[in-house]
Amino acid sequence: MLGILVYGDNHFIVAGPRPDAEKARALARQWTVIQIGGVAPVAGWEMRTRAFREDLRWATVVEGGGAQSAAVQVLLEELGVRGVVIDHWPER
Repeated sequence: MLGILVYGDNHFIVAGPRPDAEKARALARQWTVIQIGGVAPVAGWEMRTRAFREDLRWATVVEGGGAQSAAVQVLLEELGVRGVVIDHWPER
């Protein structure tokens, strides 16, 4: 299943199940600093380089990473209109 993980002005297209708060934070921390050949901090998720927005089935926003880009804001609005649940988690 494909989704989008948003952390500030970073966003990642992710293959895997919709993460809970703890896992979303761990993924955001790991992927904010790109590590070539790095392994996901929690098994079951893989970053994708491209996907069709129609294929996105979940969205998770980890708050606290700064302002979102206008493009990501539009995408999140489109997903919400489609009925995709958008989780918002504090950074902690």
